[in-house]
Amino acid sequence: MISFKKAHIERLLLDNMSVIDTVFDGDGGYGRFSIMLAKLGHKVTHFDISEGMINAAKEIADFQGIANNITFVCGALEDLSSFSDKQFDMAMSFDTPISYTYPKHEQVIGNLARIASKRLVISVYSCLAWTYQFDPAQKEKYILDPNSKEWLVRWTLDQGIKQRLDYHPDMKAVQQFFKTGLMENQKDIVKAYEEGKSPWPVSYSFMPDELINIIENVGAKNIRLSGPGALSRSIPGEILKNIMRDDLLKKEFLEFSYWHDSQLWCAGMGKDNLVAIVDL
Repeated sequence: MISFKKAHIERLLLDNMSVIDTVFDGDGGYGRFSIMLAKLGHKVTHFDISEGMINAAKEIADFQGIANNITFVCGALEDLSSFSDKQFDMAMSFDTPISYTYPKHEQVIGNLARIASKRLVISVYSCLAWTYQFDPAQKEKYILDPNSKEWLVRWTLDQGIKQRLDYHPDMKAVQQFFKTGLMENQKDIVKAYEEGKSPWPVSYSFMPDELINIIENVGAKNIRLSGPGALSRSIPGEILKNIMRDDLLKKEFLEFSYWHDSQLWCAGMGKDNLVAIVDL
């Protein structure tokens, strides 16, 4: 599957690392970005709530020969009390773990800013990007090989066909989502999550101006927002596949997409994320 979000974040990081030595990666998963930065010589603290993810990241770091540049710590993003003020040059958190910390999301953003001295880079779920209420199968267009046996591809395609057959948007649910930032009923999903019946906690989505206000409250000097994948969402799937199968056109398109999706008028309109890069 094509990931414009990850391509955008990778480029954003590489363009903003000139004064950065030490990095905190909050909920770093299997190390997509922490390992990339460690390979470039940065000292990274890879922090995640899942020991399984940490072990997977350790294996990759060992294989890449950069284990000396990464410190692995297991913990919850809601509790960063073991880290001191301005301990790192930069704090980052991607793939929306901040959205899963609701209702403590503002506190988490504040603590990520607290432990960073120069820069904060985060991605959160965006209210403006969540058009799943109108097209629950929109991920289909990002699959280059519909014949792939990879389970996520098969699930996405199979579910897409089923979901579109008799899908009617629930407009009351749509309006409630934009009013609250919550797609689920908070009490029901929390109860189900605690009982092991739901694979995810409550996920909170942000409006761009809301995220700016939260970050400004922690003393940020310069806030840049972007919407990775905004341009790709406007392109028919067949044309998008043609672009991505042509190496030269793909390179030119990704270059233009990075510029386009980094404009303020695209903030929050990306694939599903709202990204903020902040000078502290």
